[in-house]
Amino acid sequence: MNTRAKSHEDTAVDLDEGLAHLGHDDFRPGQREAVETLLDSGRLLLVAPTGGGKSLVYQLPACLLPGTTVVVSPLISLMQDQVSALEARGIPATYFASTLKSAEVGRRLRRLIAGDYKLVYAAPERLAFDHFRSALAQLACPLIAIDEAHCISEWGHDFRPEYMQIGELLTAMPHARVLACTATATPVVRDEILARLGLAADTPQLLHGFARPNLALRVHELAGPRERKTHVDAVLRETLGTPEDAVGAAIVYSPTRKITEEEASRLEAAGWRAAGYHAGLDGAVRDRVQKAFSSGELSVVVATNAFGMGIDRADVRCVAHLAPPGSIESYYQEVGRAGRDGKDAVGLLLVSPGDMALRRFLIDKTASDEEADPAIADHKWNLFLELMRWAEGGSCRHDAILRYFGDEAETLSGCGRCDACRSLTDDNREDEEEVTIIVRKALSAVARIHDRFGLGAAANLLLGADDSRLIRSGLAETRTFGILSDRSEQWLMRLLRRCVTAGWVDFHGSDRPVAVLTESGRAVMKAERPARLLLPPERRSKPAAAGKTARKRRAKGRQAPAMDELTLDAAGLQLFDSLRAYRLKIARSRGVPPYVIASDHTLRDIASLKPRTIDELMLAHGIGPAKAENYGPGLLAVVAEHS
Repeated sequence: MNTRAKSHEDTAVDLDEGLAHLGHDDFRPGQREAVETLLDSGRLLLVAPTGGGKSLVYQLPACLLPGTTVVVSPLISLMQDQVSALEARGIPATYFASTLKSAEVGRRLRRLIAGDYKLVYAAPERLAFDHFRSALAQLACPLIAIDEAHCISEWGHDFRPEYMQIGELLTAMPHARVLACTATATPVVRDEILARLGLAADTPQLLHGFARPNLALRVHELAGPRERKTHVDAVLRETLGTPEDAVGAAIVYSPTRKITEEEASRLEAAGWRAAGYHAGLDGAVRDRVQKAFSSGELSVVVATNAFGMGIDRADVRCVAHLAPPGSIESYYQEVGRAGRDGKDAVGLLLVSPGDMALRRFLIDKTASDEEADPAIADHKWNLFLELMRWAEGGSCRHDAILRYFGDEAETLSGCGRCDACRSLTDDNREDEEEVTIIVRKALSAVARIHDRFGLGAAANLLLGADDSRLIRSGLAETRTFGILSDRSEQWLMRLLRRCVTAGWVDFHGSDRPVAVLTESGRAVMKAERPARLLLPPERRSKPAAAGKTARKRRAKGRQAPAMDELTLDAAGLQLFDSLRAYRLKIARSRGVPPYVIASDHTLRDIASLKPRTIDELMLAHGIGPAKAENYGPGLLAVVAEHS
């Protein structure tokens, strides 16, 4: 593919001129690199958060390259806004969506075939229409951009079946460059995006811009739903002022349509310029609310997750969630709509006792309606549990999210703004010396059971409980046995889970994962690094009594890892990348999603363990007898190549 004939100097000039034509003074961090990578290689998977400027990465090449660029997007509002902005700059563009009448569709198709447009936006459902596909086949198309590319992944948080047609479009237009954009994609989802689009495993992937230090992330645990309005009212006053002189805007996300309507009515009655938005409303009503919010006519919108995609209002000062969404990906995408102007903003997540039951109901209902694969329903449940572990907190919320997305480079060792960081520096915080001692004791228990038992055994060791495993292994005779016997088992488990979230404890194994102490955890245990952690709130209990441990024993070995915090050296990272490429190759050959072969956590474990035999391979997270038999020889061959 002849991707670029000009010199780097000439292209740099073109990029700067094109940037000015689009109304921008300078590139945001990572944008120039993304555009140049796309022009050089012809393929790019770009992962950047909401508001990170992904649209420029396809609009700029579209202006520079001859022909008509095709942008596939599910966001009608985004298509409308971007087409209007492009036309205002003298760049001919159009869009195709279900909101258009047939006569208008026909008119735009004729102009499209005539080559009148530089960019054409299309909803993915449009690809099912033969006349539209026929029109695209007649284009001189230099670039196809897929926005919200994570929607093609069944393993992601927002799968849309209509996205499965995009691979056929790319096959029919093999000479076009391809850009896949997403704001929320963990490594395993990124692999599936490449597989579903038919892109090579070595397609360049750029991930940047997830750090949002201007967002103050907070979580409040509620005793009941009546407390919600108190916290919502308080955060609106803090960020917007009074209803009469509101400065900026707020989005309040609701878990159900009923709660959406009730909260919107309550806020409107309180004097706020507020409205509700959910998928059950008439399309004209939704359009009216969205336009009123974008124009500044409304200060507050209460909405389900149907609202916000494509919204480009920079002065959103607050995003409040009345209940947890489905995953960390969903949460960070939604809360990322606050503070896009770079100024201070607040993200408030409210957690209630009934949230887990409600989420389980919603997942099961969706699975029943769509006859979904039970494994996908289980995966969605685990994604929600990841968010709940994050909500429990204990360490910097900002850094924990960045680690979840694999963006370790942008972590701040504490953002200083989230509720966890503020509690750690508050004058009324727990005694720092006491926290350090308790955390080091907890980590010493993990060091004792390292790579042998699960977190339950570590909790029992701290508790001094009657546990046969501790007796058989001699751990009941160590100094660690019972050193936190004045705490309850539940409190100790919450403490240990917070150590997982902080990156000090990880897991190996499959059906019964064993806990391991990470290098950073070892440094904290040895007082080489500070133990910056909030202790779980709970009253102390009486020392555990011997013989009352049947319930404890049943709880052993079921602790799932909260986040993948395994640290790899340079060689380990190279092996990890090779294992991912192998996974993608096998997934394609067998016609299955990459997650069926192995999770990202599994591949990191393998890259760390560097197994030489099937038995050693089965020590890795997620590798049982069946996977060892089916995929073991190939995985071991990849490891052997690097050894």
